[in-house]
Amino acid sequence: MAENKIPLIKANVAKVIIGNDDTVDLLLTCLLAGGHCLLEDVPGTGKTVLARSIAKSIGGDFARIQFTPDLLPSDITGLYYYNKKEEEFIFRPGPAFANVILGDELNRATPRTQSALLECMEEKQITIEGRTHVLNEPFFVIATENPVESSGTFPLPEAQLDRFLMRLPMEKPDREKAMKILKRFNNNNPLATLAAVCTTDDILAMRADAEDVHVDEKIFEYILNIIEATARQAEVAVGASTRSSVSLLHAAKAYAYVQGRTFVVPEDVKFLAPKVLAHRLLLNRSSRWKADKAEEIVERILKGADVPTEDWKKAAEE
Repeated sequence: MAENKIPLIKANVAKVIIGNDDTVDLLLTCLLAGGHCLLEDVPGTGKTVLARSIAKSIGGDFARIQFTPDLLPSDITGLYYYNKKEEEFIFRPGPAFANVILGDELNRATPRTQSALLECMEEKQITIEGRTHVLNEPFFVIATENPVESSGTFPLPEAQLDRFLMRLPMEKPDREKAMKILKRFNNNNPLATLAAVCTTDDILAMRADAEDVHVDEKIFEYILNIIEATARQAEVAVGASTRSSVSLLHAAKAYAYVQGRTFVVPEDVKFLAPKVLAHRLLLNRSSRWKADKAEEIVERILKGADVPTEDWKKAAEE
C-alpha cells in the first residue's frame, strides 16, 4: 500500500484556503475516485485559488479555461496546424492536456463547445482529425457555474451533468474566517510560494488503494435502496441511473480513504448522496425550476431509508 498523503495535501491547501474543509475533502474524494466536480457559486468565493492550490499540492499541471460564447472546441482540445518549414501537420495541444483543469463558467459556452469536454471527462482521451490522444493522469476537471446570473448562458444538458461526480457549493466564511482571509492576503499571496507535497504518481497510487477500500454487503444494499427510491418520488420524471449507483459507490470508497479509513460506513453514503445524486435527477416540469428541489428530494429519501448497523471495522477485517 502507498503512503496516505491526503493529510499532507489538506494541510498544504490550508496554508492558502481558510475554511471550506468539507469542500477540500470532497474535491480530493473526486480526484481519488477519478471523477470531476461542478462548483456552483457566485464569483469571488475562491474557486480558482482552491483549484490552483490542489494542483500545486500534487505537483500537477494546471490550466484555466474561461468559457465564453465565442470559445471554440479547438481552444480546449488543441489542433493540427501546417508547419511550412517541416512541411507537415503538427499537433498543438490545448489546455485539456493539464492534470487539473478549472473550467470557469462552463455554462457560458455554446453546447458545441461544452461537448468538447465530454470525451475528455469520460474517456480521458481526445480525438482530433481521426487521431486519438491519451490525456495525462490524473485528469481532474473542476468546472464552475454562477447559479445567480443566467443571462447569456446555456444550461448544461443531462449528459454533461452526468459526467460530474459531484456538484458542490463553496462554504460562506463567517466574520472570523473572513478576517483571517484579509490578514492572510494582506501583504502577499500565499499561493505564490506554495510547494508540492506529493507527486501525480502518489495520487495514482492512492487512487489504487482507495479502490481496495472494503464495502460491506449491507452498504451495497443501502446504496441500491437509495437509488431505487429516487424513481418513486412524485417530483422525479427519471430517477438515478445505474451509473449513479456506481458513482456513489466509488465516491464513498474514496471519501473513506480521505478520512483515513479502509472501510466504508453508512454515514459516508449518507453524506455524499445529495452531492452525487441531486444533479443527476430529471425532475418533472412543475419541480424542475425550483432551486435546491433535487437536494431536498435526496435528503427526504435519506431520512426515510433504513440505515444499516454493524461493526464495520470488524466486518472489514473478517
